[in-house]
Amino acid sequence: MSEHTGDPIGVAGDGFRQFGERLGRMGGSARDRLLDWLVDDYFRLDLLGPENVPSEGPAVVVANRSGAWGLDALVLQRVFARGIGRTLAYARGHEAAALDATPGLEHLTARELVGVFPEGISGPETPFRKRYRLRPFDPGFALTALRAGVPVVPVAVVGAEEAVPGFGEVPLLARLLDLPRFPVAPLFPFPAKWTVTIGEPIPAPVGPETHAQRADAAGGLCARTRAALQDLLDRELGRRDNLFW
Repeated sequence: MSEHTGDPIGVAGDGFRQFGERLGRMGGSARDRLLDWLVDDYFRLDLLGPENVPSEGPAVVVANRSGAWGLDALVLQRVFARGIGRTLAYARGHEAAALDATPGLEHLTARELVGVFPEGISGPETPFRKRYRLRPFDPGFALTALRAGVPVVPVAVVGAEEAVPGFGEVPLLARLLDLPRFPVAPLFPFPAKWTVTIGEPIPAPVGPETHAQRADAAGGLCARTRAALQDLLDRELGRRDNLFW
C-alpha cells in the first residue's frame, strides 16, 4: 500500500484522531461552537474564492497538508459548512488510500464534496523551514475524479503551519501507539492568522478509454492540480505581511 492517504485520520492519525475524538465527545453544537471560536476569533480566518466551489453536485476538494496534526481538516469542514453551505466529507479507513477507494466514490456518487490531502503523511513531515512547499502528490485522487467524471477544486490553507508547527518526532511512541507518526508539537495551536483560498475548478479530462490513457490523463490532472495549488499558496504567502494579523 502507498504511504499516501486521502484519509485525514490516516494522514495525521496522531493528533487528528485524539483531537477529533475529544471534539466528538463534546457533541455537535459544542464542537461547532469551539470551531467557530477558533475560526472567527482565534485564527481570524479569511475565506477567499468561495464562489469557485460548485453550488451543487460532486467534486474532489484537494488541499495542502498543513500543520503537525490534522486541525486543518476540521477547520475546512466547518468553513465549508458555514461559508459555502456545503458538507465536506472525507474518505475514511486504511483502504481509502489517496481516495481511490469505495468510500470516496460513494460520496461522489451521492453528489457530495470529498476532501483529500494528496501529500499524505509526507506533508506534516516537511521541515518548518520548507513549509508551504508541496510534496509529491499521490495521483489516486485524480484517478477517482476521472472515474467519477467530476472536477477537482484546489484549496490553499495558509496559517496552520505556524499555528501547529512541528518541532520533531518521537518514532518510539509512534510504534508503541501504532500511529504513522508522533510529532512534537504544541498541544493547543498558536494564534496565527489563517487564510483559506479556493481556486477555480479543474475539470477532469473526458474520453480516456484504455488503462494507459487513463493513467496518462490522471498524471496530467494530478500535475495541473499540484501546480494550481502551489500557485495559490505562493500568491497568498506573498500577500501576507504578518503571521498574526
